[in-house]
Amino acid sequence: QVQLVESGGGSVQAGGSLRLSCAVSGYTYSNNCMGWFRQAPGKEREVVAVIDSNGRTTYVDSVKGRLTISQDNAKNTRYLQMNSLKPEDTAIYYCATVGGPRARFCTVVHGPRYFEYWGRGTQVTVS
Repeated sequence: QVQLVESGGGSVQAGGSLRLSCAVSGYTYSNNCMGWFRQAPGKEREVVAVIDSNGRTTYVDSVKGRLTISQDNAKNTRYLQMNSLKPEDTAIYYCATVGGPRARFCTVVHGPRYFEYWGRGTQVTVS
């Protein structure tokens, strides 16, 4: 059974930093695409960054230069380092993954439905 568990959320002041983690277990695909998404109150869930098995990353324009996605394959964990946080970054942050053929096309053009497995999310509040 595939499980994704996010951690590291919290409340920070504008300009502050947080590092989110996504621990993955039970995943059998050798290639995968991992994404970080966020959903603010009253808004749709949106992708912010993705990383493939080879470490290639892409970001949406609104977070470029502030958020960094990375992975530690030995720990089976993905990270989202968030710097220079703004109040508009306030949301529940989710990690998600997809494997197989779809993992070959790992970019931020894909919406939530492209991804197969999801964590339960972690709240980030910026004031």
